[in-house]
Amino acid sequence: MNDKSWAARAEEYSLYGFTDLPSVHDRGTIVLTHGEGPYVFDTEGRKWLDANSGLWNMVAGFDHKGLIEAAKAQYDRFPGYHAFFGRMSDQTVMLSEKLVEVSPFARGKVFYTNSGSEANDTMVKMLWFLGRSEGQPQRRKILTRWNAYHGVTAVSASMTGKPYNEVFGLPLEGFIHLTCPHFWRYGNPGESEAEFVARLAAELEDTIAREGADTIAGFFAEPVQGAGGVIPPAEGYFQAIQPILKKHGIPLISDEVICGFGRTGSTWGCETYGFTPDAIISSKNLTAGLFPMGAVILGPELSDRLDTAIEAIEEFPHGFTASGHPVGCAIALKAIDVVMNEGLAENVVKGAPRMEAGLRRIMQKHANIGELRGIGYMWALEAVKNAETKEPFPGKLSVSERIANTCTDLGLICRPLGQSIVLCPPFILTDAQMDEMFEKLDAALTRVFDGLRAEGEA
Repeated sequence: MNDKSWAARAEEYSLYGFTDLPSVHDRGTIVLTHGEGPYVFDTEGRKWLDANSGLWNMVAGFDHKGLIEAAKAQYDRFPGYHAFFGRMSDQTVMLSEKLVEVSPFARGKVFYTNSGSEANDTMVKMLWFLGRSEGQPQRRKILTRWNAYHGVTAVSASMTGKPYNEVFGLPLEGFIHLTCPHFWRYGNPGESEAEFVARLAAELEDTIAREGADTIAGFFAEPVQGAGGVIPPAEGYFQAIQPILKKHGIPLISDEVICGFGRTGSTWGCETYGFTPDAIISSKNLTAGLFPMGAVILGPELSDRLDTAIEAIEEFPHGFTASGHPVGCAIALKAIDVVMNEGLAENVVKGAPRMEAGLRRIMQKHANIGELRGIGYMWALEAVKNAETKEPFPGKLSVSERIANTCTDLGLICRPLGQSIVLCPPFILTDAQMDEMFEKLDAALTRVFDGLRAEGEA
């Protein structure tokens, strides 16, 4: 019998990813045991409203009976297989049909991975493969944006425009990061939003001219930058950049790992922002968080080109043992049905205005909130030392971590990202639960900002 606490056992034997270690050392690890609806419970019986949906993905909550039954039924029927050597499960075939059906594409093909990171990595390999097979082996450079998050493999981390990847010696050569389309933070003084978008479009043109269009394999973009701090694009951004990419024959890949299946209020984030990409990367909501799965959904042109390239060498030499797993595919089929046909997508559409209004009221109460931004059921409040000048708090104060920790003390889980607090609740949230989220967030902000003022920091 281990007489150590759960927190001590976790810290002794586990490595933490993306975790503020001073907070863990000071406060201990929360070890969870189960969930009910949008709530999670720990080994000490404490309860939290999880306004982060686990990690964006538990959109149907933590105990959806239909999803659990779908998993159980498939485990009983056919508990595991691969998608190699011309063999795959019937669930895999049906999910591919469904993904193309609900995609913006008239036709296409799907390739499965175990995560969004692997899906982005796979898409890059597909583009590199196409370049070599079509006589353009130099077409390898990948364009993304600062503050983008595309994953943690060596390739997808190179795509991710975050400075923390420098500790790994990343990005790899040939990964180019353009300006983040966040007008509030990166617009120049006196620059209109339209002028900002025009500047970013010109930057793209200049980058293509400098690097050479025939060296660029693809442009990857999240419709809303999620782990960058919930950053919607400036108005007209995708309408400005897509014609430039088309002119130069550069595929546009929509990374829908977070945005896909309802988070922005549409099935896909690209639909919300009015553009049709050449391929879609999906994960997270694809299985409502109940199974690790990612998918590359190719539109018609890339499907045809890849088919031709594969035929020439008789196989696509890439894959993962568990990709297209029958249990994961069965869960995904049920999750898509739950989101699209059981009212969850409608909940986001109906609840988003209420969520925005509630967060705006909170912002107006607190002088140290500089911006509220978001769409659908993904929002961020950015803390600032001075709202008028947009001056951030000194990093040493760890203000967003303080807010998140205080929310935790009050029974609410939210996420600190940079200077922002992010809320991306499950799609099942009731009005009363949304009000609970507002109340606890407001109380946490009051406590933290009052403390900062007492310290002379706000």
